[in-house]
Amino acid sequence: MVRSILVTGCAGFIGSNFVPYFLDKYKEYTIVNLDLLTYAGNLENLKECESNPRYKFIKGDICNRELVEFIFSEYDIKGVIHFAAESHVDNSIKNPGVFIETNVNGTFTLLDVAQKYWMEKPFTYKKEYEGCRFHHISTDEVYGTLNETDLFTEETPYAPNSPYSASKASSDMIVRSYQETYGMNTVITNCSNNYGPKQHDEKLIPTIIRKALAGESIPIYGDGKNIRDWLYVLDHCKGIDLVYHTGKDGNVYNIGGRNERSNLQIVDTICTILDRKYPISINKIIQNSKLNIQHYKDLVIFVEDRAGHDRRYAIDASKLENELSWRANETFDTGIVKTVEWYLEKK
Repeated sequence: MVRSILVTGCAGFIGSNFVPYFLDKYKEYTIVNLDLLTYAGNLENLKECESNPRYKFIKGDICNRELVEFIFSEYDIKGVIHFAAESHVDNSIKNPGVFIETNVNGTFTLLDVAQKYWMEKPFTYKKEYEGCRFHHISTDEVYGTLNETDLFTEETPYAPNSPYSASKASSDMIVRSYQETYGMNTVITNCSNNYGPKQHDEKLIPTIIRKALAGESIPIYGDGKNIRDWLYVLDHCKGIDLVYHTGKDGNVYNIGGRNERSNLQIVDTICTILDRKYPISINKIIQNSKLNIQHYKDLVIFVEDRAGHDRRYAIDASKLENELSWRANETFDTGIVKTVEWYLEKK
């Protein structure tokens, strides 16, 4: 029997990788994609799903309660996987109000509609909706910044440092409150930095690739020594799948790739791959521009650091690995080659 689940924000980077993977793996699900198609959402990312009868796209805002209620009743929604969020830190510094509205109020609207649709009263699900789960996708940025040696665990206190991370931390707390107050079946996953196909141009790795291929300066914040733990997007999707289906009710699971790299290491790796796969000698844009550069890394420049720029993030994924037997299939070295190749094919 086919059951419908609401998956928000599927036209974004992670969601657009998740949907084809999920539809291919599970024939018993219909996915209803609610997405406002802001600057970060692109339906081109989901072209492979358009003709699938088990996929339905609805353009709309997760803050629109009337629309969310309609979707639940029209499609008899029996699960939610909530990707939709404003997620670019620089944008949150310039315009924090949008992040509070989408990430906090939007998450509340989805939770509240789901709770009222699925449950008779606190801690009592309607018979036909027993087992319905709300899976909230969050970020490691809620934990703040790290010293040189520690790792974020599920018990790390929240200490968000940007309007973006504060809005995500707030949404996590609202999810927790619906678990504790109403007995709603929820899980939260906090992931490290994702990379891979379909990522928005403004993010670090696509920016490096795009600027290099165009023969433009590659901007690196500050001294370039900020460290992130990098997770290949399909490994993240598999982790979400695992937690949604088998994670313990009310639990938080951290998903990380155990691939710590500084921004300098990232740009060096990408430029080295490009030197090998698309050398400057055949890059017509650079050749026509008469730029006097020998290697892509010659395009790197350092720019003023971002306000409130956290120094290091790194996730301990032991709980997910030990309890649910999740493993990342890609190392950074294998995943970044696949990513660069995807962008070269798209070029």
